[in-house]
This record gives sequence, C-alpha cells and structure tokens, in this order.
Amino acid sequence: MKYLFLGLAIILEVIGSSFMKVSNGFSKVTPSIVMVVAYLVSFYFLSLALKSIPLGIAYAIWGGLGIVLTAIISVTIFKQSLDLPAIVGIILIVSGVLVMNLLSKSISH
Repeated sequence: MKYLFLGLAIILEVIGSSFMKVSNGFSKVTPSIVMVVAYLVSFYFLSLALKSIPLGIAYAIWGGLGIVLTAIISVTIFKQSLDLPAIVGIILIVSGVLVMNLLSKSISH
C-alpha cells in the first residue's frame, strides 16, 4: 500500500506541474485550481507513504520519477526538446534512484 500511495503522489505531482505550465503564470483560473488541488492531494499521499517509507528514500523516488515523467510530458505534450546534457542528467537521476532501491540497506521492502 505504501508504494501505491507514493505512486499516486508522483502522478499527482506531475499533473500539478503540467497544469502549472498550462496556467500561464496563474492567469488562467481552471488550470491554476487543478494545479493547487493536484499538489495538495499529492502531498497528502506522500505523507501517507512516509508513514512506512524512510523520508530520504521516498523523496528520492518521488523527485526522481517526477522529473522523468515531467520531462516526458514536456516533450510529448508541450513539444519541448531535451538536449544531450538534460538526457544524461535524467539518466543519472534514475540511476541514483535505482542504486538506492536495489543496494541501500536504508530501505526495507
């Protein structure tokens, strides 16, 4: 259940970030409201996940996967491009999350 809560937190954070872009600097009301609600619910689910996942591990997964998903949305929906350094950086972030989850003694599955 803890990873379901974390997954929902990640998805809602990505939705919030995407609607922040669509809100055009908070000048559009509906996207701004969607963004605020998505972030609030995201933090709620993150807080539930933190009941049983260590903070450092949960935040690394939340941030890392959020970055990857947001980058995918920026390329596919907003037609923005990523250069080679951005792609390498994203790969390094994913690698760090994988190392923490697969090799760290700090996490209990």
